[in-house]
Amino acid sequence: MKQFLKHFAKNRGALFGSAILLIVILTGIFCSSLFEESPWMMVGQPLLLPFQDSAFPLGTDMLGRDVAAGLAYGARVSLMVGVISTLVAVFVGVMIGAAAGYYGGWIDDAMMRFTEFFQTIPQLAMAVVLVAILSPSIYSIVGAIAVVSWPPVARLVRGEFLSLKQREFVQAAVVIGQRPSQIIFTQILPNAISPIIVTASLMIATAILTESALSFLGLGDRNMMSWGFMIGASRTMLREAPWMSVMPGIAILLTVLAINLIGEGLNDAMNPQLRKRGE
Repeated sequence: MKQFLKHFAKNRGALFGSAILLIVILTGIFCSSLFEESPWMMVGQPLLLPFQDSAFPLGTDMLGRDVAAGLAYGARVSLMVGVISTLVAVFVGVMIGAAAGYYGGWIDDAMMRFTEFFQTIPQLAMAVVLVAILSPSIYSIVGAIAVVSWPPVARLVRGEFLSLKQREFVQAAVVIGQRPSQIIFTQILPNAISPIIVTASLMIATAILTESALSFLGLGDRNMMSWGFMIGASRTMLREAPWMSVMPGIAILLTVLAINLIGEGLNDAMNPQLRKRGE
């Protein structure tokens, strides 16, 4: 663990991304304390410029809602959707990839054909269709993003299992009579966890972008403020009040950039070959 932290700390981009992400997380956690009023409340004069009024440092929208409050509450929604949908997608992908890679044969063929079916359809298009069918809500959004996100994880895990199941320690576990489920979860999976973690970190960024796109298209949860909703609601005011779209756009940019930088740092710290190259 110390070695991992040491190598991770050497990556300045990863540290920068961690600092930005920490700020976003803390903002989302304490948004209720920072802004007592609901982000849907009309609290000031409409279309106040950023820094024009100290009470509204990022200005207000066309209805007099605080843009800063919207960003803070939107951070909570975006991170929640990104993390939960990624956890579900990783779980499904690991289960399918592990079964396909370990058992092989017709199970592998069936699992991979099923996976390829999902990969032939553009992710955003499938997510839009699923959310529209299920009716827009935070649950349908999380489910739709998870459904379109698991195939890359399944293929990654399958490849890792195909490689690792030939190793001596796995053969030894078979010889001593361990059940397949024991071998999968106690022998192979722990040795394949590093690339899964790196992939999951990058999937969170993709999930945030997908949620923003869905909200921009009007398929977000109407009871929750999100960055995509803020951009979509203000697109007709882009010339008159550009800050209404620019502020949430910058929030999305910085959050996704931070997560990608952290993912690169995790990859460098967990990949022995890249680690030796850096040394």
